[in-house]
Amino acid sequence: MSTSGNSASRGALAAILAAAARGTYPPADGTTTVVAQPNVRDAGVLALTAHSVVFLDEDPLWVRAMLDRTAADPLAAAMNPGFLAALMARTGRRMNTIDLLTAAPALPGGPPIALREIEDAEHPRVVRSRAFRDGVRVWAADGGVLVLGHGVAGRPEAAIEVDESARGRGLGPRLAVAARHLVEGDVVWAQQSPGNARSVRAFQRAGYRPVGSEALLVAE
Repeated sequence: MSTSGNSASRGALAAILAAAARGTYPPADGTTTVVAQPNVRDAGVLALTAHSVVFLDEDPLWVRAMLDRTAADPLAAAMNPGFLAALMARTGRRMNTIDLLTAAPALPGGPPIALREIEDAEHPRVVRSRAFRDGVRVWAADGGVLVLGHGVAGRPEAAIEVDESARGRGLGPRLAVAARHLVEGDVVWAQQSPGNARSVRAFQRAGYRPVGSEALLVAE
């Protein structure tokens, strides 16, 4: 697939994500789809079941050549450290980690937890979130924080933080459920580091299901 700059090509990733949120995935045929970045900020790799998607404004022939040179099972090559390192060297971008990508359908009504919205644009959590998302909104709860914004390809994304003193009381899952009530749209996405088992369990308890894994390439 070409990485030309037309609107159809730049909407390709959004279409793949929207279909995955409905449970419709690309063919599990071991291939890799290469599409354009949806915008200047968002670039990276998405791994689904036996199918990977590279969203990057680079020559698809170069991307596929790097995949062919990667010493890994072809099903896992797109998430292999060697391939990801080649992408970072090529683009001058960095990455933080490979995340578990999850999604949950929106829920009707208000959130079942008391929240107060933080409207201070200079609040540290707001500033940090704006580096990765547009339209960021942040709510504070007793012992935690909920963030909503539009992330990769415009998808609605949620993130939560729970104070150490508030752990063990089920606050994490309640904040994740609150995001399903507050999101504007049919679905809300969230990423968790696979090694952060506490976060993974919190989102799964809140009804988020695994969709794939994702490595974001972040511009300096």
